[in-house]
Amino acid sequence: DKTVSLRKDLSEMHEWITQAEEEYLERDFEYKTPDELQKAVEELKRAKEEAMQKEVKVKLITDSVNNFIAKAPPAAHEALKKELDVLITSYQQLCSRLNGKWKTLEEVWACWRELLSYLDAENKWLNEIELKLKATENVQGGAEEISESLDSLERLMRHPEDNRNQIRELAQTLTDGGILDELINEKLEKFNTRWEELQQEAVRRQKSLEQSIQSAQETDKTLRLIQESLAVIDKQLTAYIADRVDAAQVPQEAQ
Repeated sequence: DKTVSLRKDLSEMHEWITQAEEEYLERDFEYKTPDELQKAVEELKRAKEEAMQKEVKVKLITDSVNNFIAKAPPAAHEALKKELDVLITSYQQLCSRLNGKWKTLEEVWACWRELLSYLDAENKWLNEIELKLKATENVQGGAEEISESLDSLERLMRHPEDNRNQIRELAQTLTDGGILDELINEKLEKFNTRWEELQQEAVRRQKSLEQSIQSAQETDKTLRLIQESLAVIDKQLTAYIADRVDAAQVPQEAQ
């Protein structure tokens, strides 16, 4: 009987749709690791593609039902037409929901990758600060050399807040959805702790270098005054020697 055969096809397709809904749309997913998230993206993509491939099957069933209705008595029309309409609606909803969920998860995955990229960029900058702090730990030389070290440190510290703001926003977006929350919180805590420590150390080093510059400038000034004083004394003593003045005659200079 053609009606039985058509109803069997409709029933099998309904069963497949119900199974797909239970497997990919009604099951609770938890993404605690990047691997789980990536696997879910790949699974949803395969499910979406598989559902779209079923379009040929749905079209064949639709054509078969319509051809049967065109030739069958009116009594058989209504029930079959209703079942077909339900099938088409269920199938279209399934495709739409699978596609929507896949796109959402793909965006979440891209968000995670973007977060890692910003964290990597900021950690590279923090590495540069660490190296710069080590290089300025014991700066040798006068005020000019120390001033150059201070300038280079200050240039490095003039780092825009954009990346850090992006990290906060991306992390908030992911953790609000309960996605990779433990891992993200752990990474953020480690990053923020390191960021704060290096910022504080950099501020201390800047103050230390500023004091060193001031001290070096004072030392340079004192040495310059001594050199000027010695030059005057040397000139005066040279004049005394030229005039054959005895030391006993100028006790202060002799002393």
